[in-house]
Amino acid sequence: MNDSVNSGPRTSERIDMGDEVRTEAARHEPAPAHALETSPANAADFVCLETAETQIFLEAALGERPRVIYSGPSIGKVSPQELALLSTKQHAPGSANVHLRGSLLNELGTGIAGPSGFKAHRNGTGFAADFRVTSVEKLGEHAIILHCSDPNTQIDAQHHFALTPSSSIFTAKTTIINGSSEPLSVEWCSALCLPLDDRLDKLFGFTGRWAAEFQIEEIDLFRGSYMRENKAGRTSHDSFPGLLAGTKSSSETSGLAANFHLGWSGNNRVRVDQHQDGRTILQMGEFLFPGEIQLERGEAYTTPEITAVWSLDGFSNCTQRLHNFVQDELLDARGLNRPRPVHYNTWEAVYFDHAEERLMQLAEQASAVGAERFVLDDGWFGGRRHDKAGLGDWWVSEEVYPQGLHTLASRVRELGMEFGLWFEPEMVNPDSDLFRAHPDWVLHADGVEPVPFRNQFTLDLTKQAVFDYLFDKMTALISEYDIAYIKWDMNRDTNHPGSGNRGAMHQQTKAVYCLMEKLRGAHPKLEIESCSSGGGRVDYAILRHTDRFWASDNNDARERQSIQRGASHFFPLRITGSHVGPRKCHITGRVFSMEFRAASAMFGHMGMELDLLDESEEDREILRRAIALHKQHRALIHGGDFHRLDAPKYFNAVGCVAPDKSEALFSCAQLDPAPMTLPARIRFAGLDPDRSYRTKLVWPMRNTSITEPSIIDQANLLGVGSTFQARALMEHGIQMPLIFPDTCLIFHLTEA
Repeated sequence: MNDSVNSGPRTSERIDMGDEVRTEAARHEPAPAHALETSPANAADFVCLETAETQIFLEAALGERPRVIYSGPSIGKVSPQELALLSTKQHAPGSANVHLRGSLLNELGTGIAGPSGFKAHRNGTGFAADFRVTSVEKLGEHAIILHCSDPNTQIDAQHHFALTPSSSIFTAKTTIINGSSEPLSVEWCSALCLPLDDRLDKLFGFTGRWAAEFQIEEIDLFRGSYMRENKAGRTSHDSFPGLLAGTKSSSETSGLAANFHLGWSGNNRVRVDQHQDGRTILQMGEFLFPGEIQLERGEAYTTPEITAVWSLDGFSNCTQRLHNFVQDELLDARGLNRPRPVHYNTWEAVYFDHAEERLMQLAEQASAVGAERFVLDDGWFGGRRHDKAGLGDWWVSEEVYPQGLHTLASRVRELGMEFGLWFEPEMVNPDSDLFRAHPDWVLHADGVEPVPFRNQFTLDLTKQAVFDYLFDKMTALISEYDIAYIKWDMNRDTNHPGSGNRGAMHQQTKAVYCLMEKLRGAHPKLEIESCSSGGGRVDYAILRHTDRFWASDNNDARERQSIQRGASHFFPLRITGSHVGPRKCHITGRVFSMEFRAASAMFGHMGMELDLLDESEEDREILRRAIALHKQHRALIHGGDFHRLDAPKYFNAVGCVAPDKSEALFSCAQLDPAPMTLPARIRFAGLDPDRSYRTKLVWPMRNTSITEPSIIDQANLLGVGSTFQARALMEHGIQMPLIFPDTCLIFHLTEA
């Protein structure tokens, strides 16, 4: 566990103040006002990060304020000097006598209008920071640290920028360092104040709720502020820290598009401000409670990392590059180096009614339909017979399992499946042995009534004793039962994240990361799923410590189509947990066929969460065939380039195309009746336009067209298929047959 966690409520990290930070340039006197906003002309005053797809140009003259000149798709062999000159702005009547160009954080000392990206003070003084460049540290061809300082407030800032060569993803974060003997209170620090291309006039934010995550809302950019602020203590169900930007003509396959994401699993803030002078600035950072970040001399605070990608080829191209970034830069090899096992999870089959014989029968049925991993969910430990007791008592219940979990775990492995187990480590029920022994082990605000939430409190992981208790209990169970997989849940918001009467969500979030890493270090083959009442904690930071996420508690096959489509903007299918639910959805009450349930789960990390003993033999056979089809095309689904197709709203159409374009799999789900007599044509994407492809319908394994003959018959799609030129499939499109809503057709294309 790192020092910042050991220190309890301390909210900072100590770093070494090297000479490269405190150069002579850091001791400069403020420049006269008329010189503050002059653009440098010397090539040495600029920094460029570029790949074939992306360019980032910065002004970084020693002694001056740094700023972004350009960030976005590559515009070729241009110089930053000419872009800076072309961007020249002038004084406008009724405003400052010089145009205020701002900086990388638009600190209050710069005088720029609009919200500042940095707010800090020393007991109310020294609030007007004004960072100037002291040195540029190059970390190879595609990464830099820009060292800045303000001698007046004695604060240093380090701006970390990188551009990944393989996927052209831009990442940025900022470190703030206190150089004074007086404590520094940091109230807000954006990872970066990023100017947006003025052509990006449409925003797509993320909203939702429990069981309806990753819902996209479309906003026309306006003069003013768009902001989402989250204090849930997790990434949240309703304010996922991601943002898309495009133009009114941008689509999945064409046009200027951009994706932005803050990798942080705690509180966050996302805002876009269009200033009166026409500039649009994006800020993303950690929402901090008052007094949460207090830096002593030499201590530092580092923001979460913002991730950005731009494309001239539409939103799907942004998605593909982000998926590559996640797989290349974030995920651990343990989850990448083998096929993703098909899950069976017990929750919606048994809930808290754990009977060993019934669980054995479920394991046998799961194995028979093709499951490769069996996960025992909530209810196996302590006094956990319902959701009001037992959390925190991490030992196998003798009442339910007199012989422990050995019999069940051994049978699961005999059936050829891995054994997984559910935990909710960060929580405790008041009705538990742990809470009765240690009521002081929970996060709280002194004198404030706790918010009732799912009969549980949040444990204070910044306390070393709590951290050690959880690690010791969990690692003992993992070792004893040879647990291959943990479903790590977090089922409540943390409304009053206090420790020692100070805000502690920053340190709490880091402690969660640390606990996960310590467990993974102790058990090199252990995989962890991030679950938080479904998709309440999903982001790029948690993925550095986990191997899969649960997209939603909602197994409604129709709802899953929109949830997974939204999540796909940032997250690859190989880590997006997607399960076949019961015939009648437990959350929505809607009834779906097995064909549709299975199809909706196939494009993801497929699994099951239903009572297989309650399903008909016919439906179990359909499920077995669906899982076999998923396994047949699993490498393509998890390793291909993902495309969301431009289609009418009553369709959700997506596909995976092999990197060498030799084959593809497209899912076309009709969710509502077509407004016209017949449904629209669907245009595939990502194929090699100069090739031809044999096209077959591989799911369902029967003709679901309402009338005949349809294209299914005419093109013999359920038989040998038909061969079409790729240009015809992409530009003209394929006519969808007349089918009922809640029907999903899956097409397999192979190079002819």
